[in-house]
Amino acid sequence: MFGRKPNPSDLKEIVDKCRFKLVRKLADGGMGSVYEAVLSGGEGFEKTVAIKTIQESLSNDPEFVEMFIGEAKLVADLVHQYIVQIYQMGKVGNIYYMAMEYVEGVNLQEFMNRHYERRMKLPIDLAVYIISRVARGLEYAHRKTDRMGNPLNVVHRDISPKNIMISTEGFVKLTDFGIAKARNLLKNQEGEVLMGKAQYMSPEQAQYMQTDGRSDLFSLGIVMYELLTGQALFGSENTGVILENVVYKEIPPARRAAPEIPEEVDRILAKTLMRDMGQRYQDASRMAYDLEYYMYHNRFGPTNVTLEKYMQRMYPELFKSTPRRSDSEIFPADADPAGKSKR
Repeated sequence: MFGRKPNPSDLKEIVDKCRFKLVRKLADGGMGSVYEAVLSGGEGFEKTVAIKTIQESLSNDPEFVEMFIGEAKLVADLVHQYIVQIYQMGKVGNIYYMAMEYVEGVNLQEFMNRHYERRMKLPIDLAVYIISRVARGLEYAHRKTDRMGNPLNVVHRDISPKNIMISTEGFVKLTDFGIAKARNLLKNQEGEVLMGKAQYMSPEQAQYMQTDGRSDLFSLGIVMYELLTGQALFGSENTGVILENVVYKEIPPARRAAPEIPEEVDRILAKTLMRDMGQRYQDASRMAYDLEYYMYHNRFGPTNVTLEKYMQRMYPELFKSTPRRSDSEIFPADADPAGKSKR
């Protein structure tokens, strides 16, 4: 029945019996780990998810915990086909965790590395397609409002190949809003703390200045340059040198490194990489539109199916059906889903 306000007597208490079982570790870092896991529920229900945890030692750091919780709160409301979804956040003992959408596939850094290893170049149309999907995800995030219609002013601040996922089904997903900023949800700290990966920063970000969505577009342009040319735009070794390069080094046309790049694509990239924010793309929707116009205005361009078939050729091992063994449980049997021990 629609439109009727439920009475308390209509509501029944639902006891969530779910448990997460870890299958394998997907990534490990100094701040935490990510696991593939299976969420089990009643009547044999199972769903594959990713579990992101933070190191137990960092759980006592209020600022780090605040960032982790802020990310969960922000991304919980970012429901979009090109953004990795968060399902749940909780705490077990001293360990905070997030249950997230599981993406069967690789991140863009791994994708590029596979091409380097095989001395292959990614087809230009597929490179443009991947970047256009990220741009559409950013368009959504940048335009997100709260329930009152007030802009959240989301800025990801960490657009990089490792935070872009490509699934075996050819879907592109933006992930890791851990250092994002958003009004009333996540701390700004710009002007005080330099956050992000130096080689993918915008000039304003590298100079501790205030950023907005245009900063994410510059970072996406760096990723696009690397994807098209196979070269790091600002270097990848010394952080101090990289930051100086981001601010001052000449940004050459991509066609200088890869003459096969169409002039139209090079123009789009050049506009994305304008240091003057006023000359850069002013929003992700316009960048995405120009990329899509290049791909589709006079021909049948790439789709997720095109990318899926390409993934099959590049990663045949991901398409083999192999049984997986559950190694351990993240939640002990005596802990409820909220993380409170029953002992």
